[in-house]
Amino acid sequence: MKDLKSLFNSFVYAFKGTFWMLTHERNFRVHITCLVYMFYYLLRYDFFTVTRTDFAILLLASGLVIGGEMLNTGIEKADDSVSKEKRKTIAISKDVSAGAVLVFAVFAVLCGVSILFQPEAFQALFNHYVQAPINILWFALSVVAATLFIFKFDAKKKEE
Repeated sequence: MKDLKSLFNSFVYAFKGTFWMLTHERNFRVHITCLVYMFYYLLRYDFFTVTRTDFAILLLASGLVIGGEMLNTGIEKADDSVSKEKRKTIAISKDVSAGAVLVFAVFAVLCGVSILFQPEAFQALFNHYVQAPINILWFALSVVAATLFIFKFDAKKKEE
């Protein structure tokens, strides 16, 4: 029973960490927002031709970006707890972990472009919006909500 409780607690801690990232890290919210839009359009409409393998690659690339962002934040927080002074090794550690996220993100975008560069699908999506202009309003409202989520949903600012 103790092992089951320990397992359960490990999930609780993981969810707490993910929630902390959502409420404290703007770049994490940017990545999540982009993923929500991408997967919404892929799952909601059938404009894009995406195989199961393509979808798996998109999920894997997305997971690497999100996981990389979380590791980067963990490294930054650990470095900050060691010293608030400017140290060359701490700066290098932070820069390298941020660079890793950049590499993950660039390659995720390249995966996305190689899979989703389907001009006919974008044309169909454009036509969808032209034929139902109310959808442009809904999209614009979602962009406003996403922007507020990214820039205003920050517990760090409230804590200061």
